[in-house]
Amino acid sequence: MIQIRQARPFANRTALIACVLLLLQGCGGGGGGNSGGATLPAPPPRPPLPPPPSQPSNPQRIAAATTTAQGDTNACASIRPFYWEVGDKSSGLASGSVDSATDPTVYKADTPMAIASASKWVYAAYVAQMRPGPLTTEDIKFLTFRSGYTSFNGCLQGQSVDECVAFADNGLYHPANDGMFSYGGGHMQKHASLIGLGPLRNDGLAAEVRAKIGNDIALLYTQPQLAGGLFTTASDYALFLRRLLGNQLRLGAMLGANAVCTNPGTCAQARNTPVPATESWNYSLGHWVEVDPLVGDGAFSSAGAFGFYPWIDASKTWYGIVARKQATAGQDTDQNLGEGYRSTQCGRLIRKAWVTATVQ
Repeated sequence: MIQIRQARPFANRTALIACVLLLLQGCGGGGGGNSGGATLPAPPPRPPLPPPPSQPSNPQRIAAATTTAQGDTNACASIRPFYWEVGDKSSGLASGSVDSATDPTVYKADTPMAIASASKWVYAAYVAQMRPGPLTTEDIKFLTFRSGYTSFNGCLQGQSVDECVAFADNGLYHPANDGMFSYGGGHMQKHASLIGLGPLRNDGLAAEVRAKIGNDIALLYTQPQLAGGLFTTASDYALFLRRLLGNQLRLGAMLGANAVCTNPGTCAQARNTPVPATESWNYSLGHWVEVDPLVGDGAFSSAGAFGFYPWIDASKTWYGIVARKQATAGQDTDQNLGEGYRSTQCGRLIRKAWVTATVQ
């Protein structure tokens, strides 16, 4: 009789485990490898990142800015004659006199002229220099034109600062305008009186301002009006702008600081502005910040009503000037940008041409 031996389960566990391991190795160990143990090729190396775009060269910038300034169909054509300049914190880099077919005047770097509201930037720099520490709350309020002294109508040539404040309604305080932006010369005139400049007349005022911002900057006051009385040259104003860029003047580190909105059409805290209602700029310490969402580029500037337009670009790398003096009969030299706005339109184009090295 044949006996059938019943197999015992898991009689040889060692052999079974060995078989399973062999099977797993044959399938790549169950870990997703290639069958047969083959090795995948290494992925190709990543291509190198493209180099950053190169900055335009100064010759390219000069060519673009010069062609733009001399343009026959852009905003610069309508303000001829004028002088223009662009530079950095070290020196001027490009400049030129653009002549007119109908006006024989030739403007150069050393042509003296009244600069109207471009005076405001200089006064703010003076205040920053004369303070031993940070600007006070009152300084900021007066230099951003929110003091409530909003009835200014100009000074007489022989007056002192205090006499100008007392003249007509110049020193009239309007409580309803306190804290509200209102463009005008009354803020700086009253402020100058409060900080001890009251007894000074034209010559003394110029000497005091130069003592703080630099005696090598030639300027004089034709009336003791801090916000609009300066007479100087493009060359001297350029030196002032270079000192702002190089932080040799404290205001250079404050460009754009404490800026307030200025367009009554878009800003409930604004009473009046000389900027056209189609644009919205901010006002910082004695200077504009051109932040209009459509045409602004963030530049800092201080246009004067006769056409003098100084600027520093938003990156605080470049400065520029459009210099001309075109007085319009009956023009208020403080309340209105006047010819300064037309120079602004040209200056913007020159600035963009310089930064991008592209003719505008």
